[in-house]
Amino acid sequence: MNARTASAAVALAGLGIAGYLTAVHYAGGTPACAIAHGCATVQQSRYAELAGVPVALLGLLGYAGVLASLARDGEGARTVTAFLSLAGFGFSGWLTYVELARLDAICSWCVASAVCMTLLAVLSVARVLRM
Repeated sequence: MNARTASAAVALAGLGIAGYLTAVHYAGGTPACAIAHGCATVQQSRYAELAGVPVALLGLLGYAGVLASLARDGEGARTVTAFLSLAGFGFSGWLTYVELARLDAICSWCVASAVCMTLLAVLSVARVLRM
């Protein structure tokens, strides 16, 4: 499997996670969580929205953007993929800090999304460096 195909698979997984969390947010529910109350604590915190936009929706848009950038394989598309992935990685890092340091709660869905963004960042930078 090449890096582009692997990136698409990881981005699809991330899209599914973010889609689920976005749907739960708008339904007003609580996400199923492997860690007691962790996901609910995170999703109901003031950090769950940025300027009134759910963080899960931002993730959904980010993963969709990565998938769209993977539709092409030129230098520009690879650069866009790397930019989006690195931005998502940085944002995921900040959100993980918030979970640990400010909320004292871990959301297993958020961790899975952060892993996806980390993998996307590694794969996309590798693709850019191989140009």
